[in-house]
Amino acid sequence: MSAYVSKEAGFGVPKEGWRICLAHVFKEKRKPFQAKDVSLSNLWEHIGLGIRYLRWWYKKTQVEKKAPFIDMFHALPLRQIYGAPLGGIGGGTITRGWRGEFCRWQLNPGMYHYKTVIADQFTVCLRRGGQTVYQQVLSVEHPSTLQGWNWGYCGEYAFYHALYPRAWTVYHLPGQNVTLTCRQISPVIPHDYKDSSLPVAVFVWDIENKNDYALEVSIMFTMVNGSGHKDDSSGGHWNEPFHLEKEGKALSGVLLHHCTAVNPYTLCISAREQPDRKVSHQTAFSPSGTCSGLWSDLMTDGRLDSPSGSSPPTQKGEKVAAALAVGCSVPAHGHNDVEFCLAWDMPLITFGSRERKHVRRYTRYFGSKGEASPSLSHYALTHYKEWERRIEEWQSPILQDSSLPSWYKSALFNELYFVADGGTVWTELAEDADVSGGVRSEDGGLPAQPDVIKEYGRFAYLEGQEYRMYNTYDVHFYASFALIMLWPKLALSVQYDIAGSVVQQDLTERLHLMSGRYSPVKTKNVVPHDIGDPDDEPWHRLNAYLIHDTAGWKDLNLKFVLQVYRDFHITQDNQYLKDMWPICQAVMESEIKFDLDGDGLIENSGYADQTYDGWTVTGPSAYCGGLWLASLCVMCKMARLVDTERTYQHYKDILDRGSAAFDKLLWNGKYYNYDSSGRYHSNSVMSDQCAGHWFLKASACGEEDYQAFPKEKIQSTLKSIFDLNVMAFAGGQMGAVNGMRPEGVPDRSSVQSDEVWIGVVYGLAATMIHEGMREEGMHTAEGCYRTVWERLGMAFQTPEAYCEKNIYRSLAYMRPLSIWAMQLALNMTQKDQAPTTGDSDEVGT
Repeated sequence: MSAYVSKEAGFGVPKEGWRICLAHVFKEKRKPFQAKDVSLSNLWEHIGLGIRYLRWWYKKTQVEKKAPFIDMFHALPLRQIYGAPLGGIGGGTITRGWRGEFCRWQLNPGMYHYKTVIADQFTVCLRRGGQTVYQQVLSVEHPSTLQGWNWGYCGEYAFYHALYPRAWTVYHLPGQNVTLTCRQISPVIPHDYKDSSLPVAVFVWDIENKNDYALEVSIMFTMVNGSGHKDDSSGGHWNEPFHLEKEGKALSGVLLHHCTAVNPYTLCISAREQPDRKVSHQTAFSPSGTCSGLWSDLMTDGRLDSPSGSSPPTQKGEKVAAALAVGCSVPAHGHNDVEFCLAWDMPLITFGSRERKHVRRYTRYFGSKGEASPSLSHYALTHYKEWERRIEEWQSPILQDSSLPSWYKSALFNELYFVADGGTVWTELAEDADVSGGVRSEDGGLPAQPDVIKEYGRFAYLEGQEYRMYNTYDVHFYASFALIMLWPKLALSVQYDIAGSVVQQDLTERLHLMSGRYSPVKTKNVVPHDIGDPDDEPWHRLNAYLIHDTAGWKDLNLKFVLQVYRDFHITQDNQYLKDMWPICQAVMESEIKFDLDGDGLIENSGYADQTYDGWTVTGPSAYCGGLWLASLCVMCKMARLVDTERTYQHYKDILDRGSAAFDKLLWNGKYYNYDSSGRYHSNSVMSDQCAGHWFLKASACGEEDYQAFPKEKIQSTLKSIFDLNVMAFAGGQMGAVNGMRPEGVPDRSSVQSDEVWIGVVYGLAATMIHEGMREEGMHTAEGCYRTVWERLGMAFQTPEAYCEKNIYRSLAYMRPLSIWAMQLALNMTQKDQAPTTGDSDEVGT
């Protein structure tokens, strides 16, 4: 904010959140990870992968004309521009940058389009005594088009403030003694499964007039029919004005019908009609050339011409836009406001294969005929105040907690952007759908249509905007804390979908690029890596990821079991536990075969573990071994709840033997070795080695009969990680590096061992908080927040990873949602410290 020259604080802008002056320039410019960033030793190890990937990439892009699920040749460049996305969950998103531009679009499910549409703007017109005295596009840009408009607003007089799902932009108008505060609201509300699904956003413009005279103020909202994609000029698109009156409240606006052959949609800009507001529109204008006619129209009287009738369909090569203006009087030294709604209606969607049509969640309430935009807008404009009340009710206890640092409050809420903007889809369950995988409840499987999915729908989000796989399960393991705490029914829906896929198999042999070997796409009784690529057919073709052999990753089964019990602990849903128990037994029994020497500890080989590319794990490892022991703990717990003492004893015996072997093979007196192979990196310190213990603590488990890790060893391990991976790395200011050598230098023996994984760091911080190391946990997580949000300009695109210098990897990634595990840990430790009032097992969210 050092560049901000005004003293205006804006109208109703909260203290907490992420704030930036519109004139700010980030000094550090990082580049995405590329092949040239691989060391010579690692390059030699991966040369086979490189050749196989190149062949696959060429076939995918040049022959099949498809986008690769991971494109190693076209990683997203860092654009330090993004702000809070618009829209609810699962209906598509439009991101408005912190300088005010509409610049990231995800209307087609899971497929992103990064294009700033320069004509999508807000413009202010000030009038006094019947004369326009000031008219300005509220943009710092100086585009080569639309030269008839007044561009180049001075960014030093404005700032942006985000506290998701709301954001504020404060504009002080130089020389006018007027301050505008634009507040954007999206309906992202915990434990709400109706309004949270709506593809809408509301903009409220608060106008403060500090002059000794009254002003007439108009705000104009312009919008192109499209998203800056090439199909904007494909022809056949048209606009029409509309008026809707319902329940005694009326609104007017313009519908922008985008008539593509696949996934057509309608954009809608609208405002409420009120006695003291003047709503006017321009149905259609060309966003090319100078566009001086629209500018003059507004300048003449602060209103637009408001023609009746629809525009003709566009010709090929032609684009069309619309404008809406709302005017009001603002008294001397007074305040007034105007409201706009932006809605989009794409009720029926197909994914890349075009095989099936899916119906979005919001259609349950607003219909699926593609005619919902006016009703959506009316609902938003008449309910947004209630949304804000509920958002504030949810956020206030955390924001008002003086024991929590400001950076944490910003991180906690702003990282939630990914729940909506993770390529997210939320659909209704088709009437003929069967999620059981063909094995029904009576045979140890699931109901064909579990109640939670029938009632709350199917939910999927991408591993990352660059890593295009839905519900990547090893990453969802971390991110799932946000869902289970805030939208638990969606978390359970994902679990039922995953559980149904466990019993499925696809024995089609395919080449896996890392190993060069052929193996089945999916084997029975293992959790899939992901549920598919949005450019194919998610839910119906699993395991889009083909870098590694994902047919049987050991850690995925264990992560499934751990999530089942954690979710039950938080929701206390007995039917869920009953349904999941046979699936948990099946996946655990499939794991026991990897206990090759009968010591109760499963063996690892290759990359069937949370390893970093280039690290080969042999023998038991701290990470996968820890997950295994934690899974045995919760199997014991669940057996006592839903099964027999004999079943409990079966898992308890394995747990006792496994715990002894784990200590013997991996404990070195200070921490658990990375693995037991005896290779160079075997005694490296892995920042994520306590992941199994973390889940036990999050499930109020891991003590007495269900203890796998001695408390003193966990605390010694966490101290070692803090001293080495955190404080001995980058001056202790960038979080925890994945791998650190005992002598205090990063382990660079693999491509990813010297990276910081932000989501892993948040999970580590949560573990520290559970273990009474709150100060260390907060310091560890703070390094990631300040690096990503304040130093590198990666707001609302938190990556999977960054290195100490120069590079990052995979922007806008799922895993950092794990910051909600920190909040769970804080809730639980505060509850433990509070006076006992009963023996309820619920966890506050």
